[in-house]
Amino acid sequence: MTVLEVTNLKKTYITRFGGVHVQALTDVSFSVESGEYVAIMGESGSGKTTLLNILAALDKPTSGEILLNGKSMSSIKEKGISAFRRDNLGFVFQDFNLLDTFSLQDNIFLPLVLAGKSYDEMHKRLMPIAQKLGIKELLAKYPYEVSGGQKQRAAVARALITNPKIVLADEPTGALDSKATDSLLRLFTEINNEGQTILMVTHSIKAASHAKRVLFIKDGEVFHQLYKANMTNEEMYAKISDTLTMIASGGKSDE
Repeated sequence: MTVLEVTNLKKTYITRFGGVHVQALTDVSFSVESGEYVAIMGESGSGKTTLLNILAALDKPTSGEILLNGKSMSSIKEKGISAFRRDNLGFVFQDFNLLDTFSLQDNIFLPLVLAGKSYDEMHKRLMPIAQKLGIKELLAKYPYEVSGGQKQRAAVARALITNPKIVLADEPTGALDSKATDSLLRLFTEINNEGQTILMVTHSIKAASHAKRVLFIKDGEVFHQLYKANMTNEEMYAKISDTLTMIASGGKSDE
C-alpha cells in the first residue's frame, strides 16, 4: 500500500526585494510504500530540506500534489493542518526539539495531550515504547539531565506515540556522537522491521546506508535512486559514496 505519493512537486520562492525567483524544487515525483525505510540525500541547496518541510505541512508547494494515505494534503483547510500533522506524522529533528521545562515523559505525552487523550491512554501507549527504547528509567528526568542520545530516544518515543503513518526524520544523527548514532540507527532499523514507515533526510552516508532505499536530489529533482536489496550496510555505504561522488562531479545517472 502506498503511504506517500508525491507528484510533480515544484516550489519557487520569490525574494522580498527585487522579486527574484528561486527554484527550490523543480519537478519532484516519488512514492513511499507502507513499511519502507527511505533516505533522501543531496548537497546543500539541493532542495531536500524544502521537500521535507512541504511533506511535514510546514510549507506549501507552488504546484504539484502530495497524497498521504490517499488524501490530498492540499485539500486540508488551514485550521485542520495541525491536527492532520499530529494524527498522521511523527517528527524526529536534529536538535531534538524537547522542552526543557517538561520532563521526558511530559515531552513524549505532548502530542497526545494536544489530541485530548486521557492520562490512562497516554500511559498505556508510553510504557511499551519506553521499554523498547531503553528510557523507562529516565522518564522523570528533564532534557538537560540526560545525554544527547537519550534525548533523541525520547524524541523518537514522542514521534512513535501517536502511531503515525510515517515518521519524518530530519538529520536525526546530526547532533549525536558515533556511539549514540550507531544506537539510534539500530533502533530505526528495529522499528522499521516492525512495520513503521520512515522517511529520513540526511547528510550522513552511514545513516543512509541503513535505509532500504536512497533517493538523491540534485537541482530540485530526484536525480537517482538506490535500492539496498540484499546489500550489507557496508556495501550500501560504498554504493552511496560512489553515487555522491558522481553527483558532485556532474556525472549523469544511468538508471
